[in-house]
Amino acid sequence: MANLRDIRNRIESIKNTQQITRAMKMVAAAKLRKAQDRIIETRPYASKMKEVVGRLVKNSAGENVLLEEPESTDKVLFIIVGSDRGLCGAFNNNLFKKAEKTINEEYSEYQEHGNLSLICIGRQATKHFGKRDYKVEAKYPGFWDEIEFYKATEIMKMVIEDFKSGTFDEIKLVYNEFKSVISQNRLVESVLPIDPVSLIGEDTDISADTEYIYEPDADSILEKLLPLHLNLQLWKAILESNAAEQGARMTAMDNATENAQEMKEDLQLEYNRARQSAITTEISEIISGAQALEEA
Repeated sequence: MANLRDIRNRIESIKNTQQITRAMKMVAAAKLRKAQDRIIETRPYASKMKEVVGRLVKNSAGENVLLEEPESTDKVLFIIVGSDRGLCGAFNNNLFKKAEKTINEEYSEYQEHGNLSLICIGRQATKHFGKRDYKVEAKYPGFWDEIEFYKATEIMKMVIEDFKSGTFDEIKLVYNEFKSVISQNRLVESVLPIDPVSLIGEDTDISADTEYIYEPDADSILEKLLPLHLNLQLWKAILESNAAEQGARMTAMDNATENAQEMKEDLQLEYNRARQSAITTEISEIISGAQALEEA
């Protein structure tokens, strides 16, 4: 059994850890509220942009390279949105497992022949895939220090140029979608080529009875709006991932605080037992000493 001083030191150490985890939970909760506000502001804009682009695609007579299916898929690019920091439970590990499972089940041949590349957003994604047998095209550690829209546009601009030049024939986006504080949806979405069916789907409100006059024409407007739509798609994924990360960290720190409390209670019980045992031993020694004096 550990002595009383060791148990007291462990209790104090757990108390200090508990203060840290409680503070981190409060910080994550504050960041989560801000992240949720940004998502709520972005979702209506993203929905309306999808509706407008879908209507333009429906009325477009020309062909756009971003909408064209390649004759053959030779090279694939995955954009993986991780986090910079840890201490958020299985937030990153589950996402990376989802990405690796998708690659192994659907793109194993591309991986074997070196035709699959990654763009890693966040320090954790860079660290995880950088240590494994993956071709990392671009790394963005420290991405979450400042969450700005221009960062998403720079990444997507590079991706669009690579797609247009034929460097990649298919682009996938892997990220955590915020569902609630305690759960996230791990999604693998197609970015390029853009699937017209996904734009003109059930979620897109396009009235067949309404006719629109486009100036200069639908194809020219579509040429400008498609890159904006892609920028917004990546930006929305970044905001979703940020909110999901804060929710995961808040949950993880809450669980850590509760576990610390349980450990502290167990150690306090052990301390009380050890202290009682020490007192009993001292009393027994005093009684034995007194009896020995009387007999002498």
